[in-house]
Amino acid sequence: MKKSKFSEEKIVAILKEAQSGTSSVQDICRKNGISGNTFYLWKKKYNGVEVVELKKKKELEAENTKLIRLVANLSLDNLILKDINSKKW
Repeated sequence: MKKSKFSEEKIVAILKEAQSGTSSVQDICRKNGISGNTFYLWKKKYNGVEVVELKKKKELEAENTKLIRLVANLSLDNLILKDINSKKW
């Protein structure tokens, strides 16, 4: 999947500009160089989300990934130790 040239903060700013009603969606899309489809996909994905919430979500996802790796490593260590203990020496 192609990485967007827009940060999540910029996307939220574009959506807030549209919510304010000062410009039409077409004008906003033209100004930012995006298609109408992209705008509505962003609106569906980020509707009502604040920048602070996005940062918190990223932090939680990073922590979750770290914990998943930790659990996987500990499970592997546990499995190896059980295998070693089950053998007769």
